[in-house]
Amino acid sequence: MGSSFQKGWVRLRGKKWYGYFRRTVLDPETNQPKTVAAQVILGLKAEMSKFQAREKLEHEIARLGGQSTGDQSMNNGAVTFGWFVHHRYLPLKEADWREETAKVKKYLIQADLVDAFGDARLENIEKFTLQTHLNMLAKTRSRDRVLQIRAYMQAIFAEAVDQDFLSKDPARTVRVPAHLKETDKTTLTWDQLRSALAKLGIRDRILLELDMANALRPSELFGLKWKCFDPSAPTITIEETTYKGKIRSWGKTRGSLTTVPIATALAEELVLWREQCLDPSPEAFIFPGRTGRFMDSSNYRKRVLHKLAEELELPKLTFQVIRRTIATLARKKGDVKDVQGVMRHSRTATTTDVYMQQLPEGVRETVNSIHQELKSDKGTRKAASAGTVSVGTRPASSKPANRGFGQGDVLKMWATKPELSSAPEEEGDKDSRPSGTKVLKFAANLLPRGKSEVLLNA
Repeated sequence: MGSSFQKGWVRLRGKKWYGYFRRTVLDPETNQPKTVAAQVILGLKAEMSKFQAREKLEHEIARLGGQSTGDQSMNNGAVTFGWFVHHRYLPLKEADWREETAKVKKYLIQADLVDAFGDARLENIEKFTLQTHLNMLAKTRSRDRVLQIRAYMQAIFAEAVDQDFLSKDPARTVRVPAHLKETDKTTLTWDQLRSALAKLGIRDRILLELDMANALRPSELFGLKWKCFDPSAPTITIEETTYKGKIRSWGKTRGSLTTVPIATALAEELVLWREQCLDPSPEAFIFPGRTGRFMDSSNYRKRVLHKLAEELELPKLTFQVIRRTIATLARKKGDVKDVQGVMRHSRTATTTDVYMQQLPEGVRETVNSIHQELKSDKGTRKAASAGTVSVGTRPASSKPANRGFGQGDVLKMWATKPELSSAPEEEGDKDSRPSGTKVLKFAANLLPRGKSEVLLNA
């Protein structure tokens, strides 16, 4: 492909001059060269005349040679948002994602971004368009999903700038909509948890009891095998997790696969269940399904948990609600770091900000406790005792800080020590008690010159 000697043409659109010229680019669908009308933004109408816009366009054509430099060009009008996402963004990112994670992320990007902007040319997408789209998503999508989409949006356009497909990032300052749908914060009480356990048979009761006591995720719970159970410790070792019919050798976080302590009474119940279950071999699942394989968490939630919630008239009962409830109620059973250890969160903020919820009765207890302190007479007694001043002393509150030995201290010592009076000495007591004159001279040496003379003449 040789260089083109065309001049192109300019056009005013809104407040900007745009330049156009023919260019050979790669077709994203066929990967074959084709001629298109390339577009370049030349500048604002207020800053340049049409003649100056033409000159700048000629400079751009000369710089680019009027031909394709590959598809890495901010002026390549054939590059659409969808093509860039599938051919330039995802291939770079999916190598860092696990298989299941990649499926979820690709689905969200496709459903909320590519379906909306897939055919739009990358350079024509503006901040206003992106902000409007995100505001619209906030009306129907959950809070977490809106935050995720904003993150993906910014990452995609930042990558487009980094790869020289764009000169400016339109998503950099896109804001999170002010009004987002509230996330589910349902929590239950101890009585509600106990009533749910009382309704279940031995297998399901132990399953949920283990889930509640140790705040296990469903993927961890249904992946447990008998070899993971050590009744002598007693502990449970999480070695594998389950997800959509597959066994995985990793968990949700780095701390997911670990050994967790379990209650002694719960370990005894697990021993009883092992004696009754069909397959107590080390490689068998502790809570198997009908076929002997692990149970599907979604199926269990609909078949057991939803049914329990309906029977007991609970607001909601899911594995997520159970974890949130345990994190909230357990704060009275230990400190925040203990609860974080139970939840196996890598960050304390996840435990406190996401899982722990405010309880009305807890807030009321705190308010009552504060009010009791305000009405307590402890402070009154302390203030009364502090206000009592002995003879010859001054209140502690009025005493200046870092005060040295001065005239007041000497006079106070003189007033409170009768034995230092200037009374005539008794015979035989000459060595046992210093004379008043000697004390006055000693005290006078400690005072400034003018004040010492006053003391000696008193």
